[in-house]
Amino acid sequence: MRVAHALQARDGDEFAKPGNLVEVRFVKGQSLSLTAARLLALMILTAGGDAWEPVAHRMRKADIRRGHKGNERISDMLEELHRTLFAADDLSWRGRKATKRFSLIQSSREEVDEEGSEAGWIEWEFTPDARRLIRESETYAVLNRQAVLGFRSSYALRLYEMGALRLYRRQSVWRGDMTAIRAAFGIAPELYKDFAQLRRKVLEKAKAEIDHLAHFTVDWREIRRGRTIVEIEFTFHPKSAPAQLVAADDDNGDGVRPVALRESAAKPMAAPPALPAPAPRSAAHPKANDTALRFPSGTLQYGAEPFGEIARVHGGGWARDLIADAYREQMDARLTNLTGAKLVKSWTGFCQAFAARRGRP
Repeated sequence: MRVAHALQARDGDEFAKPGNLVEVRFVKGQSLSLTAARLLALMILTAGGDAWEPVAHRMRKADIRRGHKGNERISDMLEELHRTLFAADDLSWRGRKATKRFSLIQSSREEVDEEGSEAGWIEWEFTPDARRLIRESETYAVLNRQAVLGFRSSYALRLYEMGALRLYRRQSVWRGDMTAIRAAFGIAPELYKDFAQLRRKVLEKAKAEIDHLAHFTVDWREIRRGRTIVEIEFTFHPKSAPAQLVAADDDNGDGVRPVALRESAAKPMAAPPALPAPAPRSAAHPKANDTALRFPSGTLQYGAEPFGEIARVHGGGWARDLIADAYREQMDARLTNLTGAKLVKSWTGFCQAFAARRGRP
């Protein structure tokens, strides 16, 4: 929850989802639609560091719809969240292994307004079981709000959360047998019984969206026993700073990218690999119209803000000038025309990727 509070203080697009909620399984035969899964993510973003508290949380209806189009009714999404059951490993009263089934939303209220469903607020409370999972979670996934709203497949959104949870571990791998994979994705028993269909309808489509929208890419390996595929191993790879720069150029400003582009080269959104202390807002978030801001040619030790402060906060403890030299070498001629907020975003992403690749000095 300290992670969630710190990300809220940055007032950006990144938010933390507790690892226990990412890992939770769907009960057989149940899953969340894409719109309901988005709403759940926005609820977690809004609740932030208070998600484990037994209190009501509130959100504007307009914030639910912002960034994507459609005619989905918010009441339908809330009702879907209420009736969807999840499963997690637990212990029985005798101390034996057991499967616990529960819902995540205890109660909700939706304001009724004569002006239409876009007006007003919703209010909800998480169930005690959900709050316990959040409170006891020792890991977290850092997600990007615009990426969440940009996905067009619930399977892609689910794999995105799994990848964000594992991306910066020593081994960024998720492996499961076919039963576990189907439960994690929420694939109904009657769908995609043939693996070729599952590969085409789920895995390939999810990979295309993640490689385009996320701050990482995903690959998978099919593990066979004889001619039968028994397990799948997913591996997640952070994207480089130039790829993050392309994403900044590709953003059309509403948080959604054209569907046709998702089949093309990877174009990520940057998300932090770890949670440093929040940087001063004036340093980490310069004004977007500050086009005069350019990357310094000399040392970052003195008088080179905000770049020196960004390297200190996001660089994992490595020397500022060491990161700067690597950045100049990688960007080369592209650095000449890069200015303002896009430069700051590119530099921040490079520092994060540099620290993620090398660990601590």
